[in-house]
Amino acid sequence: MKDQGGSTRKRTGGRLRPSSKKKKHELGREPTETTVGESRLRTTDTRGNTQKVRALSTDVASVAIDGETVEAEIEDVVENDANPNYVRRNIVTKGALIETSEGKARVTSRPGQTGNVNAVLVDE
Repeated sequence: MKDQGGSTRKRTGGRLRPSSKKKKHELGREPTETTVGESRLRTTDTRGNTQKVRALSTDVASVAIDGETVEAEIEDVVENDANPNYVRRNIVTKGALIETSEGKARVTSRPGQTGNVNAVLVDE
């Protein structure tokens, strides 16, 4: 994320030198790979005098069941389309299928950005 940008070569193969370095607001950060475990949060300063709460690890999820929300315990990551390796490492991202005490649920929030896990129960 931090080193992304345009190509360093022109279409003809010639070298492209950057006209300037990245500004502070253009810099990216390493992804917060939220794992399943005892709840650990970290706040980071963001642009515009605000803060983000990043979940480094979490073991609870707010699961929506028929219009009601229930706190459920996360047991395991079953499937993750973002990266198959995340299943083995028990990393929770948006879109991941998790096994909870209420059943299988799909994550709808971004735990590394909001600090909490919201999910919807999946019928399987």
